[in-house]
Amino acid sequence: MKKIINDPKDVLAEMTSGLVGAYPEKLEQIPDTFVIKRKVNAQQVALVSGGGSGHEPAHAGFVGDGMLSAAVCGQVFTSPTPDQIFAAIQATNEGKGVLLIVKNYSGDVMNFEMAQDMADLEDISVGFVLVDDDIAVEDSTYTQGRRGVAGTVLVHKILGAWAKNGASVEQLETAGKELVEKIKTIGVALSGATVPEVGKPGFELAEDEIEFGVGIHGEPGYRREKSKSSKEMAKEIVEKLKAEFQWEKGDSYGVLVNGMGATPLMEQYIFFNDVKAILEEEGVAISFSKVGNYMTSIDMAGLSLTMIQTDQAILDALNMPVDTIAW
Repeated sequence: MKKIINDPKDVLAEMTSGLVGAYPEKLEQIPDTFVIKRKVNAQQVALVSGGGSGHEPAHAGFVGDGMLSAAVCGQVFTSPTPDQIFAAIQATNEGKGVLLIVKNYSGDVMNFEMAQDMADLEDISVGFVLVDDDIAVEDSTYTQGRRGVAGTVLVHKILGAWAKNGASVEQLETAGKELVEKIKTIGVALSGATVPEVGKPGFELAEDEIEFGVGIHGEPGYRREKSKSSKEMAKEIVEKLKAEFQWEKGDSYGVLVNGMGATPLMEQYIFFNDVKAILEEEGVAISFSKVGNYMTSIDMAGLSLTMIQTDQAILDALNMPVDTIAW
């Protein structure tokens, strides 16, 4: 294992310290926690998300004006603890309540729900939005039901805009649940990720193998096969998404091509170009697009495709300016 680290046990502490040290005008770390929050709270419903580290820039990279109020960083691929999540709730609440945006993994769900109960005891109004955008498999390692993956970033962006515009906790929770239904994702891996404390990839793929539907922690996908061209991968994934959305000619969708950590932007743009061509043949308009590393899996090679059904309110929210380090 070759990585630019010191002691593997110190990865989270040193990463969070480096993050706030690099952007001191935007971010701060709550003392004695791994919570990264906005430097200045806003007079609005606070949005708190988080999860295991190793998915950078998610989630701390999306903390800032117009998106998250705080991100709670767990150990690599491990849910943050309830007390850390509760600390984020307390530190960001300005009397208007807090909305938790949680990816659908058993540990995350349990710990964020426990933190919500702790906030309840202090009469802090806390809403909960569960993101389960990965349509690759129904049940997988760490989860019951579908996993939450890169579509979570779009939820941060859209609900962040609506929170800034004055929506209440109740309005955001209702809108968030409706929004999640409009977002679907599938990924493809070319290689596994190496957790620093483990020192070897979580799964192995032969030089000529890829795996469709793999999760962001290296959870199994739905099929492993010989490597394909970008066009063939795009066709496979778009067909799966079409079966879920049941779109018709003239429909509009947003498209997010998300790198998993070790795939160059060159390849991501090639893949987007192939997706765009397929959607044009289908008569589907791309109303919003974004390409880059947003929800990674440490050093996994591969990418995911997220599509979102759009309307004017969603597009306005996606295009609203924000002040974060990663959007």
